[in-house]
Amino acid sequence: MFSEIALIAYLTDRIFGEFTFIRHPVVLMGDFITTFEKRFYHDSILRGFWLVFWLLAAVLALVYPISMIENPWILGIIASTGIAGKMLYESVRNVLNEPQSIRYLVSRDTENLSENDIRKAAIETYAENLSDGVIAPLFYLLAFGLVGLFLYKAVNTLDSMVGYRNEKYEKFGKVSARLDDIANYIPSRITAVLILTLFGKLGKLTQTWHYGALHESPNAGYPIAAMALSLDLSLGGPTPYFGKIKNKPYFGEGEQEITPLDVQRALTLQWKLDTLVILVLAAGVLA
Repeated sequence: MFSEIALIAYLTDRIFGEFTFIRHPVVLMGDFITTFEKRFYHDSILRGFWLVFWLLAAVLALVYPISMIENPWILGIIASTGIAGKMLYESVRNVLNEPQSIRYLVSRDTENLSENDIRKAAIETYAENLSDGVIAPLFYLLAFGLVGLFLYKAVNTLDSMVGYRNEKYEKFGKVSARLDDIANYIPSRITAVLILTLFGKLGKLTQTWHYGALHESPNAGYPIAAMALSLDLSLGGPTPYFGKIKNKPYFGEGEQEITPLDVQRALTLQWKLDTLVILVLAAGVLA
């Protein structure tokens, strides 16, 4: 049944994208995190643990009864809100026309980015968020159903809001960050293999694993390295965060000058991925 729900969810997302007439579940999770932080923030790992505990408990309490519905169409439409494939694609493509829209997609400082840095950031965030926004949600939906999908989205939202290594969140966000690392370990590597496969570059798997391991995140580097090697680019390098330059490693062995055509080439992955995912899920339903 999970394959049928996943197929309906994926197709719903590809056709309709985000439902603007409802408050998105991730936004509701963000509201919970913000409210908890305002009331109970303390510079401690324990307080951060309680944030994680209560958000996951709330998500479980709300989603589990819904998951008991036996209509796969209802469950599939609900599950589509946990997949962000269309929004990601359109957001990255929009950067070509409105370069400053990159500020909505990345956590790095964007005020003084060059056009080259903006295009590089667009490709990096597309690769990384294919894992977080598409492959990982599908992975947990197929493995554990609706509950697995939304518990993953809760963990991912926690990491995106408090999982930073800075003075405020180093302790408070540590549990969120480590849990997100665990949750994305397998999906990030699946994403890397898919990127290489769909671009016909699976022979660069060993290089992908080498470059992916250079990232300070145990997961983010793998899809980025796979995209860089597939497009013959060098991504990464010095990047501004919170007013300081972070000397990130380079991923890949190609050109450091990123052109609009390179962004378009990266985005051609979408129709290939759509075809593969739909065929695999349809085969699962028929089986």
